[in-house]
Amino acid sequence: MSAAAPIAAPFLLGMMRLHEVPELHAPARLADWLEARLDEGLAWFDHADIYGDGQGEALFGAALRARPALARRVRIVTKASIVTRERDASPLAVKHYDSSPAYLTAAIDRALARLGVERLDHFLLHRPDPLMDAEATGRALDDALAAGKIGAAGVSNFLPEQWRRLQAAMHQRLATHQLQLSLDHAQPLFDGSYDALLADGLAPLAWSPLGGGRVMTGPARPTLLALAAERGVSPAGLALAWLRALPGQPRPVIGSLRVERIVTLQADAGLALDRPAWYALLEAARGHEVA
Repeated sequence: MSAAAPIAAPFLLGMMRLHEVPELHAPARLADWLEARLDEGLAWFDHADIYGDGQGEALFGAALRARPALARRVRIVTKASIVTRERDASPLAVKHYDSSPAYLTAAIDRALARLGVERLDHFLLHRPDPLMDAEATGRALDDALAAGKIGAAGVSNFLPEQWRRLQAAMHQRLATHQLQLSLDHAQPLFDGSYDALLADGLAPLAWSPLGGGRVMTGPARPTLLALAAERGVSPAGLALAWLRALPGQPRPVIGSLRVERIVTLQADAGLALDRPAWYALLEAARGHEVA
């Protein structure tokens, strides 16, 4: 089994809304878009099986089949374990989580088929499942790693004791934790969960790094605008620099597919934020200074 690819990029491109962007649905058009991003040095793409009920992965895979050379260049993160109400085959039609080996093994195979790639670089459990049999789930992940179907296993939205219970049942190391983290949601920095993931060697990925726009419209807005103007970057670029200043340099997962937005954020990615500016943004976002 080859080693997992390190996530060496200023940010990942989130594919959650790909199915909502008709102008990228034609395989050749999306292939052009992907090739442009790859040529810009952006190779990491974040998926999940529930994004468009599989449409996101299927559209992405169609583009790779239209231009097969791209499949060797892209790096894929995808997630599974959420069963939406529409996908629940039981009479109850209830949204739930499924971390069973049968479900996860099938989810990995379905993702590989939709995406048209030979390996998922990172496969994450999308949400913690209270019914998880850690030994069985860990064995399924170890088996997928040994088979070369996934390059690394990880988790998303887990608390420390949840990922540690899974890790204790595995032979291979969990590599990644995707968590909600932004100026609008800084709680993991103060409740010990962010420190725990660093201590356990998990690479942090930050979903909703701009708080779904709330970072840009909330109480930190005046400070963001002022500091961004001083430093010659966009306010969004400054907000992402706030994240990257953290130990472990969490990689943001950005949701925009607009080329202009992506180019701007990449141009701003070299900003190193000084400590007073970091704390000024934190104070502005929370509405009070640190103790």
